[in-house]
Amino acid sequence: MDLFHGLSDEDGKLSGLEKKLARLVLDDVEFVVNSSIIELAERAGVSPPTVTRFCRRLGCQGYSDFKVQLARMTYVGLRYLKPEAPTATPEEVAEDIVTKAQNALFELHRQLDLVVLDKAAHLLRGAEFIQAFGASGNSAMIVNELHNRLFRLGCRINASNDHNMNIMMSAAVQPGTVVFGSSFTGRDLGLVHCLELLRQAAIPTIVITQPNSPVAAAADVVIAIEMPEGKNIFRPTSTRYAYLAAIDILANLVAYADRTTAIRALRSIKEELVRHRDGDDRQLLGD
Repeated sequence: MDLFHGLSDEDGKLSGLEKKLARLVLDDVEFVVNSSIIELAERAGVSPPTVTRFCRRLGCQGYSDFKVQLARMTYVGLRYLKPEAPTATPEEVAEDIVTKAQNALFELHRQLDLVVLDKAAHLLRGAEFIQAFGASGNSAMIVNELHNRLFRLGCRINASNDHNMNIMMSAAVQPGTVVFGSSFTGRDLGLVHCLELLRQAAIPTIVITQPNSPVAAAADVVIAIEMPEGKNIFRPTSTRYAYLAAIDILANLVAYADRTTAIRALRSIKEELVRHRDGDDRQLLGD
């Protein structure tokens, strides 16, 4: 039995005293992990044998085994054991999401190293070819967005979200390439391996990631972003907005680094869209 599922008593199998013990455990996990069976029994107002039966009901061999399993359960973080009460109404959810997005953008503006961004932009603009490496969810989205931003500015770019493919492309990389990587945690060991291969080949690398992380240590240019995460595990991470804004800033700097190339590519794209889709130039440059 999953210990958290058992403690939550979603099946209603615990007795009255066991429910009391379960609530105490979930309310103060740290106390239970560090307490003796006598200390837990005294706090709960039950006997030690009741505690032992409770542990066995939950699938543990005894109290010691229960504490080991409880410690493992807390390893993922208490916010996944006692989630913040989610906002209840659509109005509250909308307010929460928009506020967190605004906070992320404000924090990004405060902490961005603009000198680093400018250096990254000139590296990308001067590259003969750009490889963008991401994997898993958000980082995949970020490198795909970089591809979406830069191809329309006349950059030759490819985005890849497959670790094995990224490794193979790193091993086969040609001079004139610049590699861009994204990792929200900075702990993507597959990306670290790629960056190490690229460093051996003297290929310039840029990453957008957490500072002082393995990914940051393996790259040449680091666009560092570090955002606090809230306790509401049900809300999508607002860090995404910070990363997307950083990509927009970077793309704008790439455009300004060679306006002639950028305007030529943008004009060609727009002409094709006006001719075959829009009929005039009032629409966005692509969907």
